[in-house]
Amino acid sequence: MFDKLKNNVNDQIETNGIVGRIGKAIAGTIGVILLIAGIIGFIWDTEPDTFDIHAITQETTQHYGVKTVVGSTTVSTTMALADKMLNKRGGYLTNDVIPPSIWMDNVPNWEYGVIVQVRDMTRTLRNNMSRSQSQSTEDPALTTAENQFYFDTNSWAFPQTESEYTQGNNALGDYLQRLGDNDQQSAQFYARADNLRVWLSEVETRLGSLSQRLSTSVGKRQLDVSLAGDSAARQSTGTVNDVEVKTPWSELDDVFYEARGTTWALLHLLRAVETDFADVLEKKNALVSLQQIIRELEPTQDLLWSPIILNGSGFGIVANHSLVMGAHISRANAAIIDLRRLLQDG
Repeated sequence: MFDKLKNNVNDQIETNGIVGRIGKAIAGTIGVILLIAGIIGFIWDTEPDTFDIHAITQETTQHYGVKTVVGSTTVSTTMALADKMLNKRGGYLTNDVIPPSIWMDNVPNWEYGVIVQVRDMTRTLRNNMSRSQSQSTEDPALTTAENQFYFDTNSWAFPQTESEYTQGNNALGDYLQRLGDNDQQSAQFYARADNLRVWLSEVETRLGSLSQRLSTSVGKRQLDVSLAGDSAARQSTGTVNDVEVKTPWSELDDVFYEARGTTWALLHLLRAVETDFADVLEKKNALVSLQQIIRELEPTQDLLWSPIILNGSGFGIVANHSLVMGAHISRANAAIIDLRRLLQDG
């Protein structure tokens, strides 16, 4: 009886030892996987540098075998923005469903800021810049491009977001090729003041929203001015006249990196329209105004030294990255409003 009991105890100890070794092996494997995923995530958590729009334009037009004409810089830059978003280090991360991408939110929010600007420019190309008047026919390639860029940002399979956006870029390439071919008259780009004002209006709306979201990082009391200036104006439902708005702490970095992506894309697009609309801007004596907008946005791409987005109070001892970003965007937005007025009345 004693020997049997002893054997049972030994068997149990041996079994526990095996289970313990298996558990340690599993834990070690998981630890290694998490470590590798963390390293990969650190490597992928980067934003592309700014690029030379003129070099990109020359490279793109040479690829399509056409010359550079009015509009080539704007179209080539838009294509480059989408391409660099899709093919940067780590690729397109927004629709990834496996580690480490699924744990990352900074770069996906940066990507969203970029794609919104690509969408706005593509829509303006389709509806305004490629058409001589409101009754003229829209370019079919630009119609395709706009539709493709409005595809769901989070689709990871059948079809993938990347493949849809690539098709949108290919459609822009078709338009660019016809634009620079003297033997084809089907594609045009009209560098007029009214077309530039339409796009700047889109930019103004986007920056105004971002500025508000960034500035509410510390919370602020806000009066409802939705109907101000029009005594006959009405709205669907009633709203509180005095409300305190504040961006949730969990969304602070999301808004910040969306703003980084937005301003990164805008810097390139503004430089592109500076080239394509140069004659219009000079005639309106507005070139320096556009250049000042670019100057206001350039600091938004400065290196971020902090590993996290700090949210100190307005006059506290800790920095508030959202307020700094919001200040740059607000000044740029104010300059855009002045530029639009100058283009209309100057």
